[in-house]
Amino acid sequence: MKALVFAAGKGERMRPLTDHTPKPLLPVRGQPLIAWHLQRLAAIGVHDVVVNTAWLADRFAPTLGDGSRWGLRLHYAHEGAEPLETGGGMLHALPLLGDAPFLAVNGDIWCDHDFAQLPNEPAGLAHLVLVDNPDHNPGGDFALGPDGQVQAAGESRLTFSGIGVYRPALLQGWRTVIAGAAGAELDPPRFKLAPLLRAAMRAGQVTGEHHRGIWTDVGTPERLAALDAEA
Repeated sequence: MKALVFAAGKGERMRPLTDHTPKPLLPVRGQPLIAWHLQRLAAIGVHDVVVNTAWLADRFAPTLGDGSRWGLRLHYAHEGAEPLETGGGMLHALPLLGDAPFLAVNGDIWCDHDFAQLPNEPAGLAHLVLVDNPDHNPGGDFALGPDGQVQAAGESRLTFSGIGVYRPALLQGWRTVIAGAAGAELDPPRFKLAPLLRAAMRAGQVTGEHHRGIWTDVGTPERLAALDAEA
């Protein structure tokens, strides 16, 4: 399995920390935040990892190199000056990811989830890891049913962790799903992944699991400091 790490965002809520350092490269417990993901990916036998970049893209290769220190091969998918959002970024990275299912993780989270527990391929188009709702997202994102199906609406909504396993086919027909959305007309297109996931949920093509361990969306300097202090 190959993997994609989303690392293109500007990290605007993290400024001034991200004025000169991309958020995934900010240090957490002695190493860049993204390095925790790379270690866990290497531990489950992933060899090829695509890192999508935009903001301060030239900082990644000098810091991470070619991935050999983790036993990985890193491939950088540069999106240009403006990030393409999660959907556009995934679409842009597909030529490097290939035709098989792949694991994707947000570069700006910290989580103790054991990637070895994830399926090698989703039953449908996607398999998502959901977590308890943090204070900054009390309403959650999606509902996880007792049968493992994930729906956009429902009781006991949980928060999407930013970790998932996807089939490239999730992106088929993306133009129809997001027709009229701002950014869809650009080349390359810029759009979020959530509308495609919701469309797949309506078709019963998204499963999920509830991770009850540690998870942090490193979205503010305060959350970063709290995470670092837990070491």
